[in-house]
Amino acid sequence: MAKTDLSIRTLRRYLKPRSREELVADIVDLFTRFDSVRDYYHTRLAPEDEAVVIRKYKAVIKNEFLPSRGFGQARLSVAKKAISEYRKVSRSKASLVDLMFYYVEMGVEFTNLYGDIDAAFYEGMGNMYERAVKLVVANELEESYETRCRTIVEETSGIGWGFHDRLRDICEENFML
Repeated sequence: MAKTDLSIRTLRRYLKPRSREELVADIVDLFTRFDSVRDYYHTRLAPEDEAVVIRKYKAVIKNEFLPSRGFGQARLSVAKKAISEYRKVSRSKASLVDLMFYYVEMGVEFTNLYGDIDAAFYEGMGNMYERAVKLVVANELEESYETRCRTIVEETSGIGWGFHDRLRDICEENFML
């Protein structure tokens, strides 16, 4: 029976005898085939241009909630996947936090436009907000993000399911009044 899960050890055995040219050819092949590899190298080779990469992931999130045409589907799994993929290619915690808050902002805007969703939707939004705030605190980014955190809470004032209260509590616990 063939082994389906390759290990790093197996990969190293494959790569070790390969020449520099063969390794470069492999990387170029990966670069041309996979967007995530292209994004990874973009953030490594042009870190000052990481905004170009994050715009791509923000577009995925925005399209899920507020597409330019039609109604958003608000599939949290699609939007979360964009964040997960960005986390793999990004070098900047601040950019990751930015994308996480953008996700919550789009969910809040979606709710404010179309009305209350359901408890699972707000649970997912609240969890992302909490993870973003914890990342802010862990990386000492409070000065850059406190106002944005508070603005998100203000925008949720009319939303039910305890969502506003939860976000307000998270904000107050992490950014003393």
